[in-house]
Amino acid sequence: MPIMECCNIGVVCCDADASIPQVAELMRKHHVGDVVVVEFQDDKRIPVGIVTDRDIVIETVALQVDTEVFTAGDLMSSPVVSVQKDDGFVETLRLMRNNKIRRLPVVTADGALYGIVTADDIVRLLAVELSMMTAAITEQPIREGRLRR
Repeated sequence: MPIMECCNIGVVCCDADASIPQVAELMRKHHVGDVVVVEFQDDKRIPVGIVTDRDIVIETVALQVDTEVFTAGDLMSSPVVSVQKDDGFVETLRLMRNNKIRRLPVVTADGALYGIVTADDIVRLLAVELSMMTAAITEQPIREGRLRR
């Protein structure tokens, strides 16, 4: 299954010059734990980094520094690790595991932002798939029993 089928396409974005309080407000307003930092190229949003709620806490709040002096560009993880929208969820999970990250921007073949996928999205997808597999395993002996009568 292509990852584009389970990713969120309503991605919250900002540019690298956004202040950390602005980024935090975007997270609060949209109930998300990350903001993708983008640059515009030919009317396409190209992801250049990602700022998470954890980045803000670890890099500013915990150090008791003035968040106003930092921008998204200062705190973002970059270069951004992303996944192609046609890649499968197994490839996506492998990318997350190998890079020790929980969120991946999903991009088109030309690098434009398409969506975002989180580890939680993958877990939900796997739960549905496992549930369907369990149902098939449970129903198989019943079906075979009916056919053999």
